[in-house]
Amino acid sequence: MAQRVQACTGCHGPQGRAAADGYQPRIAGKPASYLYHQLLNFRDGRRPYALMTQLLAPLSDSYLREMAEHFAGLDVPYLPVPAGTVKPNAAEWARGEALVQRGDAALKLPACAQCHGSALMGVQPAIPALLGLPRDYLNAQLGAWRTGARHAMAPDCMAQIAQRLAPSDIAALSLWLSAQPVPSASKPAASLPAALPQDCGGVVVTVMVKVKETVKGVPP
Repeated sequence: MAQRVQACTGCHGPQGRAAADGYQPRIAGKPASYLYHQLLNFRDGRRPYALMTQLLAPLSDSYLREMAEHFAGLDVPYLPVPAGTVKPNAAEWARGEALVQRGDAALKLPACAQCHGSALMGVQPAIPALLGLPRDYLNAQLGAWRTGARHAMAPDCMAQIAQRLAPSDIAALSLWLSAQPVPSASKPAASLPAALPQDCGGVVVTVMVKVKETVKGVPP
């Protein structure tokens, strides 16, 4: 599989460690179900990006799952995220930290940490890390969800969340997250300490499949 995914590493860096341009994100070590659903989203048009769509269009679901499992199984060090050029003011920094750690009850926004884990390094089997990502990439993805350019399986929780964020909130979030160091324990958490604050399509589908497999006596 490492030979067959050379087209991926051309953009996402050797072993999927992230591109040197500071934009194309890391895919190595992310939860397999998260990677699989993103491949499906690109191929099926929920997440528009012509290059990815063209590469994935002829590939079957089973092949995409193999690709996802290959990259999820890679355990390689994180590359340093390029330093941002925008200096935060105190209010912007505090707003970003508050949204990540505590959310905003008035806007019905859960904290990022409630879904992405207290370490913000993602949660198995389908929630990605928020650290180790460049500011421009975070800005672009939150903006795409906010404007409806990016979609996920229904219920699309990230679209619902992003549409409650003001542009200034997105800027504060991406600035704060991109400035945080990746912890030494950089793998996704095994589980969340509490239920998700709202339903998320890709996560719910993954969990339901695992429950069905367990009931049938098939190891998840």
